[in-house]
Amino acid sequence: MASIQEVSEEVVSEFAFLDEWMDKYEHLIELGKTLPMISVEERRPENLIKGCQSQVWLHAEMNGDKVLFTADSDAIITKGIIALMIRVLNDQKPEDILNADFGFIDEIGLKEHLSPTRSNGLVSMIKQMKMYALAFQAKAN
Repeated sequence: MASIQEVSEEVVSEFAFLDEWMDKYEHLIELGKTLPMISVEERRPENLIKGCQSQVWLHAEMNGDKVLFTADSDAIITKGIIALMIRVLNDQKPEDILNADFGFIDEIGLKEHLSPTRSNGLVSMIKQMKMYALAFQAKAN
């Protein structure tokens, strides 16, 4: 399994090939279509990420010593953003998620091309994913 750093580098390479921001948005939308879909039972209020303008449901569970994420959103760009975050953090150990460097977000220029509300949503997504990792780590210790 690739490390968070390796997946981050893949993402940066992919986005580097796309010159226009419209192409990058298209790529995000395509990523959204590959999202590991959250089950109907997990689409409940407790799994909504607070701080997102759109509705984003995020669920996490442990599989051995790795965290598996599933999600969904009612907005296509937001769905792409959560799919990107899951691609980087999925199937990783809680401590690796907690220590992850999210520099790739700035490298691909994502934050600067998002509206302030979407940018806040991105921060909320990362925070929620780290909270899951922290909870699983605490449970394991």
